[in-house]
Amino acid sequence: MFQHQGKARSNRHNVHIAIFLSFIAGMVNMCGIFELRTLITNVTGHFAWLTNGALNMDYSIVITLLAYLLAFLLGSFTSGVLIEWMISKKKMNIYVLPTLLEAAVLMLVPILSVTSDSVPNELLASLLLMAMGVQNAFVTKISNAVVRTTHLTGLFTDLGIELSQLCFKQNIDTQSKNISTIKLRLNIITFFFLGGIAGGFVYYSIQIYTLIMAAIILLSGLIFDALHFRYVKRLLRIG
Repeated sequence: MFQHQGKARSNRHNVHIAIFLSFIAGMVNMCGIFELRTLITNVTGHFAWLTNGALNMDYSIVITLLAYLLAFLLGSFTSGVLIEWMISKKKMNIYVLPTLLEAAVLMLVPILSVTSDSVPNELLASLLLMAMGVQNAFVTKISNAVVRTTHLTGLFTDLGIELSQLCFKQNIDTQSKNISTIKLRLNIITFFFLGGIAGGFVYYSIQIYTLIMAAIILLSGLIFDALHFRYVKRLLRIG
């Protein structure tokens, strides 16, 4: 899921990471809505409100939304720098540092929230947007831009185009590839929704600590993937 790169990466690997990270993004987004009253994965929506704030000369809103946009950008930038640094060091799993960074930020937000009343919600939301920027960057990189898990606008656009192509005759290979891509996008949408549902239910029990659960799930996936990869390599050596 995390380990396979380049030609070694199959559609199955992309489906697995899409399901996994979309579920986490859904959880984080729902927690952001309930706790901070802010969309955590919707950069397009924030940009629209930024424009509205500028038109109304509401500079406090403009500054806040600029911070949100820059936080997502910073997350993507940091993720990219970490990946390129790992590549330069010829590390096997070049995505481990961005994943650990995302998990660390998800754990930091509830800690800041409960230990200090002076931490503004805008800062907490910015940190979560940064975490989602980290995730979106490394999943885009690992899947060669096939998978994006934190926003659905482009996803629905691509899905509509691909569904329209099914209305016309295609050769078997093209049709098979198109159907695989449609299934991938439907998995992302479905598990983002299920992650949101799960995050909503969990939030009613443990509130902002839902983010710590999301971080634990993320780290568990990283550890399981590493152990599974080593196990398969050992089997191949034995075989």
